[in-house]
Amino acid sequence: MVDIAMIGTGGGMPMVERYLSAALINFKGRKILVDSGEGTQVSMRILGWGFKSIDVICITHSHGDHIVGLPGLLGTIGNSGREEPIIILGPKGIKDVIKGLRVICPYLPYELIIIENPHNIKLSVDKNRMNFEDRFEGDIIINSLELDHSASCIGYNFIINRRPKFDVNKAELNNVPRKLWSTLQKVESVKEDNIIYTKDMVLGDIRKGIKISYITDSRPIKEIINFISRSDLFICEGTYGNNEDMEKAIKNKHMTFSEAANLAKEGMVKELLLTHFSPSLIEPEMYLINATSIFYNTVVAYDRIIKTIKFTD
Repeated sequence: MVDIAMIGTGGGMPMVERYLSAALINFKGRKILVDSGEGTQVSMRILGWGFKSIDVICITHSHGDHIVGLPGLLGTIGNSGREEPIIILGPKGIKDVIKGLRVICPYLPYELIIIENPHNIKLSVDKNRMNFEDRFEGDIIINSLELDHSASCIGYNFIINRRPKFDVNKAELNNVPRKLWSTLQKVESVKEDNIIYTKDMVLGDIRKGIKISYITDSRPIKEIINFISRSDLFICEGTYGNNEDMEKAIKNKHMTFSEAANLAKEGMVKELLLTHFSPSLIEPEMYLINATSIFYNTVVAYDRIIKTIKFTD
C-alpha cells in the first residue's frame, strides 16, 4: 500500500488556502518528497506525517514555486535529528541551484547526495531508510522525463515493486538447502558445494506493482504518453481550467485541464489528479467538466488530499 499526500497544489504564488507545489509519497513509513514550494513545511506540519523519515527529494525544476521551500525544510529535517544521507534528484543544473540555496543553510548534520537527470534509480526500503539497491528490481524505481517548460524541467514516475513471495514447494522441488532460503530472498544467487542456487528457485511469480506518475510544469508533449502509460495515479498540472486560456497555456508552457485529461486518456491511466492551479483559478472545481468529459476518473486536488493505492494480485 502507498499513500500520496498533495502538500501544496498552487502554482506561481501561494494563496491563503493553497500552498505551492509539493507532494509526499509514503511507503512502509519512509517518504519521498516531490518539489518543495513556499509553505511546504507549514502544510507538512498540518498533515502530521513528520520530517525525519524523508529519504528522497525529487525536484522538477528550479522555479521558485517549486523549490523556495527547500532550504528551510532541509534545516528542519536536520533539527529533527536526522543523520542519514538524503538523496536529491533533479534536472541538469540542480547541483548548482542547491549550492546557491545552501548559502542560508550551510550546516546540515547529514550528507546530500545529488543526482541530475535520474534514470532507473533503484531503492530498497526498510523501517530505517531508503537505500540504493543493486539487487533484484528494487522496491522503488524512479525514472525521469525531460519536459517542455520555460526552464530545464523533468517529470517523474515511481514504480513500487512487489517482491515475489517465497515458495516453499518450489524451494523443496529444486532441492535448495534450507539454510539458503532466507539468503536467496535477498540476493541473485548463492554457490554452495559447487552448486549455484538462484533466486528463481525459491521465489514465486512476479506480482503486479504500483505506478505513480508526476508531470509539472510542461506543455503536453507526446513523450509523456508512454512515460505515464498505465499509471495507477497520474498527477498532472492543470494550471488553467478554462479552455479559453489556451493562449496563456501555450505562452507560459503550462497545460489546461482538457490537455491533461487527453494525456490521461491516451496513457490509459487509472486516475488523473489535477494540481498546480493558477492563482487566478480560485475554484478549480468549476472547470472539472473540461477534464471529465474527456477522462472521467479525474479529481481536482486540494492541499493535503490523500490518495491510497493498494497492491492488487
